[in-house]
Amino acid sequence: MYLKLLDRNNNTSILLAGIIALIIGVGVARFVFTSLLPLMLEDFLSLEQAGILASLNYCGYLGGSIFAIFIKDINAKVKYFRLGIVLCVLTTLVLALTSNELLWLSSRVIAGFAAAMSLVVGSAIVMTKLNMENKTKAMGIHFSGIGFSVLVTDLISRFVLYSNGTWQDSWLVLSIFAATVSIYPLYILSFDKRQKTNVKTNKFDKSLFSPFVIILILVYFTEGVGMVVQATFLPDIINSIKGLENYGSYAWTAVGLAGVPSCIIWMTLASKIGSINVIIITMFLQVIGILIPTFSDNIYLNLFSGLLFGGTFVALVALFMNLAGKLAKENPVAIMGAITTAYGVGQVIAPLYSVYLTNHFFSYNYALYLTALIVFAGIILLFTAKKILKINH
Repeated sequence: MYLKLLDRNNNTSILLAGIIALIIGVGVARFVFTSLLPLMLEDFLSLEQAGILASLNYCGYLGGSIFAIFIKDINAKVKYFRLGIVLCVLTTLVLALTSNELLWLSSRVIAGFAAAMSLVVGSAIVMTKLNMENKTKAMGIHFSGIGFSVLVTDLISRFVLYSNGTWQDSWLVLSIFAATVSIYPLYILSFDKRQKTNVKTNKFDKSLFSPFVIILILVYFTEGVGMVVQATFLPDIINSIKGLENYGSYAWTAVGLAGVPSCIIWMTLASKIGSINVIIITMFLQVIGILIPTFSDNIYLNLFSGLLFGGTFVALVALFMNLAGKLAKENPVAIMGAITTAYGVGQVIAPLYSVYLTNHFFSYNYALYLTALIVFAGIILLFTAKKILKINH
């Protein structure tokens, strides 16, 4: 059993390595910032600084995602994946050891790029290495690592804080954790010898960008907005509600718990009733989750808000990417690149308007209203396009 886990070509070891890579790249380099944000807001960051740091992190991720699309050679993918994992560790260490504003700004941009290398490039390596005919279910297991990334890093930071550690101590422990576990994916997600690759190039085909594809790009932009507001501020949003001052971290734990199985559940449902129908349902549930903190101070409803977010945002990435692949057929790079860019732009913009509205109205409610409205507009757009254009995917 243990020897199989050291076999680079064993499917179980490949999936395990992929999940660990996501915990490092998505959890340590991106989402644990959200978990620790309430404490950092207390004695180090202003809300404006937090918004800028979040936006810069997503700028780095957007740039890395677009760059990753054009890495065709599998050997180059391994090289950039390894670079990403190392940068995830180093940029986290910066947050533990310094309070220099310029270093923090730089590290969040680089961490975003590194996260893209571990997620986008790492996932491509996992898909390439898996030895099975139908990889859809296996990739669903792989992407459950995004849910694990929230859950595992949140539990680690929570353990440090409960042991009388500070948020700086949490960053340090997370750096050590990431450096230790990174050894496994760095070893498994590579090849015994240099791979021979025949890089296939496709000319840009304007006909791919049908009216429906353009609408899909716009809808994925709205989902980028919907995803990032809670991904950045959820614990602080819950803590800002009267009577729930100490419950924000529990809501974030709920995000991780729901995120683990969500991709597998929604992707399975999509194969039965169609991707577009499932995307509409999932986005509608996300809107409900976004609005709950604006009208309720009930702890269970607000924990449910976290469950709804975790249960939708991971799956929506997989659903949109899967649908884009179907629509693109032989040339997935063009459409996937376009929707990834739109999603990334939404992620960059949302933290900035959230900070402005929150500071102006002294409440997160108006940022949540606008976010819910934008996501709902995406739902209406997709539903209308499905009916008028009679799309059945």
